[in-house]
Amino acid sequence: MQKKKVILVSGMSGAGKSTATRFLEDMGYHIVDNFPVQLVSLLVDMIENSTDPRYSYIALSTTAQDFAEFLRNLRGQGIEVQVLFLDASDTILLRRYKATRRMHPLLFLNKANTLEEAIAVERQMFARNINNSFITIDTSYLAEKEFRRKIESYFSKSAIPNFSISFLSFGYKYGVPMDADLMVDVRFLPNPFWVVALRPYSGNDKEVYDYVIDKPETQEFLEKFLSFTDYAFDQYAKEGKNHFTVAVGCTGGQHRSVAIANYLYDHYKDSYNCYLEHRDEKEWIHE
Repeated sequence: MQKKKVILVSGMSGAGKSTATRFLEDMGYHIVDNFPVQLVSLLVDMIENSTDPRYSYIALSTTAQDFAEFLRNLRGQGIEVQVLFLDASDTILLRRYKATRRMHPLLFLNKANTLEEAIAVERQMFARNINNSFITIDTSYLAEKEFRRKIESYFSKSAIPNFSISFLSFGYKYGVPMDADLMVDVRFLPNPFWVVALRPYSGNDKEVYDYVIDKPETQEFLEKFLSFTDYAFDQYAKEGKNHFTVAVGCTGGQHRSVAIANYLYDHYKDSYNCYLEHRDEKEWIHE
């Protein structure tokens, strides 16, 4: 008998749980929100034994207060549980709350005195239960269209479960991505930025791509790095990990990181279900 699938949706308040569950509902998941954690055993029994097709694919949204209890008890022989953890930087969370004038749930419960304190307390509550098996999405600078694409790529009901990889380029000057499983700093490679003729272009352009990839330093790096990732990806797939994000960073996220991310995507796209994203494309220099 095929296992029932439950996605436990949680994360920082203001990071996008409502948006994520809306996307999942559009994909055919039955949404369960604000379910009393005290009744989790009844929910597990209902999911396992119900013939109602709505209980075959469930997205259960929960808060920091109840997350650990749901995670601990939402287990059953006939249930497959995945955790979707949504995060954003403290600065972005503050900005979102001030823009919407909503009250943080921990302020409402008198567990904090200020919005800044509420965010800090909530992050501490989650810190005790976070692990690498969760699918984590950082929504700090994520457009809604890209957010939906990520949700669809991770949780498509029609897709055969397999190991997928996202290759993400970024610039350190704009902050590091919070949802990376592996972060690679390629700032040691020769920088096309200092070649005036190449500066306005990116690693998507052949001139810059060839400049970066053809350098002896890059060839030596790729030989050693691919030896590691070939082995690591194979082991992650055998262990049943669903998705892995490789973030490649350089100073501005326009030249070296883009070229390397493109190379890695092209190298692995025929072996795994791969995705490619250049996070800081909107910041690129053009002349």
